[in-house]
Amino acid sequence: MKGTAHRNRRAALGVAAAGTSAVLLLAGCSSSGPLLPTAPPSSSAAGSTGASAPATSQPAPSASPSPAPAKGTAKVTGTVATGLSSPWGLVQLPDGSLLVGSRDSGRISRVDVDKHTVTQIGTVPGVAHTQGGENGLLGLAISPSFGSDHLLYAYFSTESDNRIVRMLYDPSRPRGEQLGAPDTILRGIPTGTLHNGGRIAFGPDGMLYAGTGETGQRGLAQDMKTPAGKILRMTPDGQPPKDNPTPGSLVYSPGHRNVQGLAWDAQGNLWASEFGQDTWDELNLIKPGGNYGWPTVEGIAHHAGFIDPVEQWHTDEASPSGIAYAAGCVWMAGLRGERLWRIPLDGTKPSAAPQSFFNGTYGRLRSVIAIDDHTLLLTTSNTDNRGTPKPADDRILRVSVT
Repeated sequence: MKGTAHRNRRAALGVAAAGTSAVLLLAGCSSSGPLLPTAPPSSSAAGSTGASAPATSQPAPSASPSPAPAKGTAKVTGTVATGLSSPWGLVQLPDGSLLVGSRDSGRISRVDVDKHTVTQIGTVPGVAHTQGGENGLLGLAISPSFGSDHLLYAYFSTESDNRIVRMLYDPSRPRGEQLGAPDTILRGIPTGTLHNGGRIAFGPDGMLYAGTGETGQRGLAQDMKTPAGKILRMTPDGQPPKDNPTPGSLVYSPGHRNVQGLAWDAQGNLWASEFGQDTWDELNLIKPGGNYGWPTVEGIAHHAGFIDPVEQWHTDEASPSGIAYAAGCVWMAGLRGERLWRIPLDGTKPSAAPQSFFNGTYGRLRSVIAIDDHTLLLTTSNTDNRGTPKPADDRILRVSVT
C-alpha cells in the first residue's frame, strides 16, 4: 500500500508549542548559558572525568546476516516490575539492573530484575508535564563510558523547551538522592503538549542520537535552523561531530513528525519509528542528511527528494514508540495499536510482511530494549492518561523472541 502527499490533514489540536528555532551552530553544555551557546564544553559536567569522545564516522558494517525467517515467535516469560507510573525511558545498566523514568513525575527508579524490586534513585528537576499531554521526562541513555564516568543522560520537557542533560549516578548515596545536579548539554529544542519526540540513544560510533518532534508546528520539520522534527547527532558533550551531514549542525536527518524509537541493527544501520498523523505510521532506515518528507508526505509516496519508509502501518495498528533489534528483526512497540510488531530483515529490506503479537493483551506498549539477541524487555503504558490500567500496571515484561 502506498502513502499519500500531505495536503489538508487534520492538524493536531490543543498544542501549546513553545521554545525557539535557534540556529544549530554549536550546542553547548553550560546549564546556565543561552539556548545554544557557543562556549566550549564544561569540564565539570556532573562528575564528568574527561573530554567527549572524538567525532567518528559510522563503523564499518559487519558481514550481512542471513535473512530473518518470515515467521517468528514472541512469548512473555516473566514480569520484571509492576506498579510503575507512566514509564517512558528504559535502559539497562552494566550489572543487569534497569533504570526507568516516569514521564509525568520526573522520577527515575532502579529495577532489580532478579528480586523484582523498584527503588527510586532521584527526580530530575524542572520536568514539566501537561495533564493529558506527551511532554515530561522522556528518553534515558547511559554514557558509553558509564563504567568509569557513571553518567546518565535524560531528554525532558521544561516549561520553555525540551533539553538533554547528563547527571552523575551514585548508588552509594541514600535512596532518592543518587542523582547529581543536571548538566545541560543541549537546550532550546521546541516543546509542546504533543509531538516532543524524546528518544535518545548512543550509537555504535559513540555519538548521542536524539529523536525530536515538531510540536504540532508542521513547518519546523523542514526548517534546518531548528532542532524540532529532526534526528540529531552529537558528541557526548552535545557538540556537532565533524562528520555530520552539515558542518556545525546537529541535524542528522530532517523531515520527521515525531520520532520516538531509535535502534541499530547488526550492521550498524540506524532505524527509527515515527508517528504519522491520520494515515501512515512509519519505520525508516535513516541515512545521514536524508529528508523523510514531513509535512509534505506521509508514508510511502515516491516523492522526489524524500526518502520513503521501509514499512508503514495504519495509525490504529501502531502509533509506534520504542524499537529494538534482535533475532535479525526490528521489534516495534505500539501504543494505540496495543501490539508488538516484528519486522524481519534481509539486509536493509524486509524479508517478509510484519508480524504482530500480544494484540490488545497488555494494552499500550511504549518502550522495548534488547538485552540479548533473543530477549526483550517491554514496558506497558496504560497509566499515561490514554490507556485503561489493569491491576499492577504499568509493568515491564520479559519477552523471548525468535
